[in-house]
Amino acid sequence: MAAKHVLAIDQGTTSTRAIVFDASGRPVASAQKELPQIFPKPGWVEHDAEEIWAATVEVCRGALARAKLDAKALAGIGITNQRETTVVWDRATGKPVHNAIVWQDRRTAARCEALKKAGHEPDV
Repeated sequence: MAAKHVLAIDQGTTSTRAIVFDASGRPVASAQKELPQIFPKPGWVEHDAEEIWAATVEVCRGALARAKLDAKALAGIGITNQRETTVVWDRATGKPVHNAIVWQDRRTAARCEALKKAGHEPDV
């Protein structure tokens, strides 16, 4: 039997969600998990990268289970994420060096403003 479903993963700022769609594009099942925010200092916003991964695996498995499908039923997987959020991984261990720096984080705002004032905005 040919794979006829698509799994969409939306890894967002406040939650991670997975939705299984059928061949006609109709949603079949979904799962969602809240993602805790970490605020180490005013204006700083971080996520635990290991929690992001664990939540992604959990919601994908949950959506497939609710759809009564296994991964072999998937023709493909689509992913959308926070994009500007940054994680540095240790090549030797595969573990994050630090929490993910979330796109909402303001710790580099002054440096960005200085680059803009120096005329570097078109380059950046």
